[in-house]
Amino acid sequence: MRARHSSEDGEEQPIDLAPMLDFVLNLLIFFIITTSFVKDPGMTVVRPKAETAVYRESGNILIALRDNGDIWIDRQQVDLREVRAIIERMHVERPEDSAVIVADKSARAGLVAKIMDEVKLAGINEIAIGAESTGEE
Repeated sequence: MRARHSSEDGEEQPIDLAPMLDFVLNLLIFFIITTSFVKDPGMTVVRPKAETAVYRESGNILIALRDNGDIWIDRQQVDLREVRAIIERMHVERPEDSAVIVADKSARAGLVAKIMDEVKLAGINEIAIGAESTGEE
C-alpha cells in the first residue's frame, strides 16, 4: 500500500521517503558513536568497602577475582597463566585502555598481586582495584 498525494491536475504523486530515511540513519549513527561500550567481567563479586574509593570513568578492561580464586575476564573464566595473553590481545586492540581488578573482599591478596604482575607484563601500566565507597564523603 503506497501513500500518494494528489496534485492539482488530479495525478497522484508518491511521497518521497528519502529525507526520513536520512534522518533515521543519522540518528542510528549518532547513537552508535555516543554509546560507551563497557566490558563486563561476566560475574559479580562482593567488593570491599573503602572510604577513599573514587568513581572513575576509565578502566575498560575488567578482571574479576572471586573469593575461591576464579578469575573472570570478558565473561569467561580463565586461568592465571592465560591472563597475560588475554590482556596483551585486548591491549593491542585498544592501547589506551586501563585495567581494573575487581576482587572479592575475601580473595587472597597474593593472587591479586599475581594478577597485577601479569597485567603489567602485558603492557598496561594503569591498574586500579575496584572497591565500593562507604558513602562518608
